[in-house]
Amino acid sequence: MFETTGDRRAIRDAHRLVVKVGSSSLTGPEGGLDGYRLQALATALAKKALEGTQIVLVSSGAIAAGMAPLGLARRPKDLATQQAAASAGQGLLMTAYTQAFTMHGVRVGQVLLTADDMHRRSHYVNASRTLERLLELEVVPVVNENDTVATDEIRFGDNDRLAALVAHLVDADALLLLSDVDALYDGHPRHPGSRRIPHVASPTDLEHVDVSGAGSQVGTGGMATKVAAAQMATAEGVTVLLTSADQIVAALAGDAVGTLFTATGSKSPARRRWLAHASSSSGRLVLDDGAVQAVVRRRTSLLPVGITRLEGRFAAGDTVELCDGEGRVVARGLVGYDSAELAPLVGHRLERPARLRTGEPAPRPVVRRDDLVVL
Repeated sequence: MFETTGDRRAIRDAHRLVVKVGSSSLTGPEGGLDGYRLQALATALAKKALEGTQIVLVSSGAIAAGMAPLGLARRPKDLATQQAAASAGQGLLMTAYTQAFTMHGVRVGQVLLTADDMHRRSHYVNASRTLERLLELEVVPVVNENDTVATDEIRFGDNDRLAALVAHLVDADALLLLSDVDALYDGHPRHPGSRRIPHVASPTDLEHVDVSGAGSQVGTGGMATKVAAAQMATAEGVTVLLTSADQIVAALAGDAVGTLFTATGSKSPARRRWLAHASSSSGRLVLDDGAVQAVVRRRTSLLPVGITRLEGRFAAGDTVELCDGEGRVVARGLVGYDSAELAPLVGHRLERPARLRTGEPAPRPVVRRDDLVVL
């Protein structure tokens, strides 16, 4: 099952590489920033950047960096204190990165994002333009969630998911997830007999793998979030390597370390990537079997006659999930009606006005096929 190691040249030779590092890989035993660890990370990435690779660094650590100045012994659990720690720590984190990269002649720029920036199409496009311009200027963007303003309702929850979305955002070739664990194992890494999984070629390779467990006391992400992020990235043609920060030099060289997740899909247009992974759903449309077949297999537009019920309140232009009769999400799309307007049309055919002489608008699909992505 785990014999093959995969081709790690995809990491070594990537023209555009997103690297995510977790809080536990940047902090010392007392919880503050570990200058040695951060410098080692910056040195490896700066060398890669000077060789011509475009690097985007997604870095946790703002809350962890702010714990010591605020006298906090462990990561705060309440949102207000987390935001205060992020406010105190983000400047320290960027100062440390600026100094570390500058030693090698590499410039960095800070980019703070919230989930809302990904959900809103206009914000998403603006973030893409900013990152693209920074890379053109040979600047390493340092991306983090804007924890000082994010709320429990609109936050990524962990930077693993943010890193996968950034990989989509910048059209990256590969994603490197760095943590305090050197690879994915078929059991708990500390348990005797647990084996490293060098290569994941498809989701079936993970059927008997236990990825449960929370993150460290200074971070939020566990192994489950990293696997989910890897699957989100590989679905869009991005190769992913999961390993520890201590293995970064070997990982960037293409050595057989960590766990390689082979790309399972191909890159789709940017708008479809946003619709599939980053946009926020405002409601659900439950379809009959015929409509599911039409949307999923024939890739046709969705008409009211194929809908059995709608859930939630939404406006025209919002993202909605399309579900089968058992509630499984089969597609996502931009809806052409608001929920109040659509409700009386559910299950009915729309008759086209004869030659449009009445002046009534022509009937329109609920979701146009160009505004739909099959999951």
